[in-house]
Amino acid sequence: MPATRAFVTGASGQDGSYLAERLIADGVEVHALTLSGEVPAFLPADVVVHRGDLTDVAATRALLADLAPDEVYNLAALSSVAASWEDPDRSASVNGGAAVALLESAWQVSQAHDKQVAFIQCSSAEIFGEPAQSPQSEDTPLRPVNPYGAAKAYAHLMTGVYRSRGLHASSMVLYNHESPRRSPRFVTRKITSTVAAIARGRADSLVLGNLDARRDFGWAPDYVDAMVRAARHAQADDYVVATGKSHSVREFVAAAFQHAGVRDWEPMVHTDPSLLRPTDPTDLTGDFSRARTVLGWKPSVSFHEIVARMVDADLVEP
Repeated sequence: MPATRAFVTGASGQDGSYLAERLIADGVEVHALTLSGEVPAFLPADVVVHRGDLTDVAATRALLADLAPDEVYNLAALSSVAASWEDPDRSASVNGGAAVALLESAWQVSQAHDKQVAFIQCSSAEIFGEPAQSPQSEDTPLRPVNPYGAAKAYAHLMTGVYRSRGLHASSMVLYNHESPRRSPRFVTRKITSTVAAIARGRADSLVLGNLDARRDFGWAPDYVDAMVRAARHAQADDYVVATGKSHSVREFVAAAFQHAGVRDWEPMVHTDPSLLRPTDPTDLTGDFSRARTVLGWKPSVSFHEIVARMVDADLVEP
């Protein structure tokens, strides 16, 4: 059954907007925490926006105690792996420590009101780092190779700790998921927006880092659906949310140019060594068997259709 009230962090991002839309459609009263306090693009007007910083534990805890939500979705993160190398302290604070503090806050609400509070922690495939097995499942050892993955691994493990304490806490190990709402800071949106610009004669080159890195690309609204299913399932658990298929960055580029109708695109693509990360997993592919079996979830949009939808959206951008 849908909750009465939900609290969402990271609501200004791609996932936050889709999640808010889904919850509002379910008749849930949605409260969102954003740094600016303003209603971000794509966020439904019905969402009650609160200004705050997740790392301000006291203020966030007081807000949660006042709202006493039925569901808590922690989507807030310093979400760029590259940025985590530039500011590992901030990555550890936001992605790790603040997430654990929010778990404690949800636990306190559940105890104060003697009710179940469903907590969803958005984890990442980056917790697996350079895995020894492929595809990866919930049982794959955690071996993060960057500050982002290490901080996410801490929050992921602590979600399990709070679950054993009695909190309905689930960690969603989300593999790459895309949409036209993806920030231009991410390589996928950089690709589709630049390809669209080339197709319209407004750019002549695409500069990237590692073209050989392979990722499991899914459709963002599908992954939001998995979060909601987990929050409302009888038992909390960890879930890998993925498609089970990986594609290289080079394949993503090729699919984007092909959909935009640009031939002989290879000379337009260049590699800049400064965009290469100190360490970068070569291949991350997820096994979503548990999500399929327990939650009845599966991906609904193919890789090429995801790329096509993103390119189409960028082609009509003013």
